[in-house]
Amino acid sequence: MSRRRSTPWIHRWSRLLIAAIALLGALVTGYLTVVKLTGGAAACPTTGCEQVLSSPYATVFGLPLTLFGLLAYISMAAFALAPMAVNPAEKKDLHSKLDNWTWLLLFAGGTAMTIFSGYLLYLLAFEIKAVCLYCLASALFSFSLLVLTLIGRAWEDIGQIFFTGIVVGMVALIGTLGVYASTKSSLATNPTAPNQDPSAILNPVGSPQPGIGWEVTTKSGPAEIALARHLNQIGAKMYSAYWCPHCYQQKQLFGKEGLNELGLVECAADGKNAQPDACVSAGIKSYPTWQIKGQPVAGVQSLEKLADLSGYQGPRNFNYSWPAP
Repeated sequence: MSRRRSTPWIHRWSRLLIAAIALLGALVTGYLTVVKLTGGAAACPTTGCEQVLSSPYATVFGLPLTLFGLLAYISMAAFALAPMAVNPAEKKDLHSKLDNWTWLLLFAGGTAMTIFSGYLLYLLAFEIKAVCLYCLASALFSFSLLVLTLIGRAWEDIGQIFFTGIVVGMVALIGTLGVYASTKSSLATNPTAPNQDPSAILNPVGSPQPGIGWEVTTKSGPAEIALARHLNQIGAKMYSAYWCPHCYQQKQLFGKEGLNELGLVECAADGKNAQPDACVSAGIKSYPTWQIKGQPVAGVQSLEKLADLSGYQGPRNFNYSWPAP
């Protein structure tokens, strides 16, 4: 008498495990999407998370990259749970077809997500040069989904799976490179290139706009944004006047995005959001003057020096260098 072969436990639980991991990934990416859309700061033990979320690579087609990750994880959870919504005793054929098709979709989705996550890890290591725990967790989730898909059922046609994996992997890789081609091109041609001669772009041209000054034209990198946020968090202030060319140079060092994170005090009485009384109370005699940890620092400061004075521990791959005064 032959004994009936038992079903491996991983085959019985694979769909639930896949759904659980996908839902966990959806929670993480959903949280980061809300943070990105609301302009908040993600809870993270390192500055790397904020550096990544504020980088150009964190936005695709004008939308947060995490939003696409959220949709991918929700889709994987739906594929994993879909056959469970059909009673196999009542609709055997439908359940069988749904089971087969969703396994293929899970495999294709897991492959594409793993390829994309692998490329993002490359960007973290060699382009952004930061450690993002959320990104590492998402990469682990993606790889786990692929592994569970491969071992979670008895695949009958290994050749078909291999061929499907090659095709999906190539499409995912080409698509990923295509999506980020414009970002890399923009960064390559960006006038705020590292170590560029400051005099070429930091000096003002023409007369300042009344009450506003010269338009800040440089683009902030992740390091500039992280430093600006750090300075703001510790209560550092930059006292300036809109008509001051040296103040403009300091602003250009930070760039547009970083400037929005700084604690700026306009000392010119006819300037926008002017606070001349605050400048008098602080004893400001020249522009720009920084107040960092209760100590005044006059003149244009390199971002490296501001980082040292403020105890900043984040990335320092700043776009511009500046001679120490």
